[in-house]
Amino acid sequence: MKTVQISLNSIDKVKSFVFDLTKYDYDFDLVSGRYVIDAKSIMGIFSLDLSKPIDLNIHAEDNVETILETLKPYIVNE
Repeated sequence: MKTVQISLNSIDKVKSFVFDLTKYDYDFDLVSGRYVIDAKSIMGIFSLDLSKPIDLNIHAEDNVETILETLKPYIVNE
């Protein structure tokens, strides 16, 4: 499992983020405080506080680099 911080600060960003994740047959979880939701759920994402970065858990053993490349527009550089 790989964890990265992402920012989803607009409705368009949330829609394109979910669209990008649905291309992969892996599980993705968003973690915000004590809440863990399915990252492929638009309704779930909108239940989170999107004003600050959120942790994304990527449950994939292979293709992690390809997934990270796809998610580059959302990843917060530290």
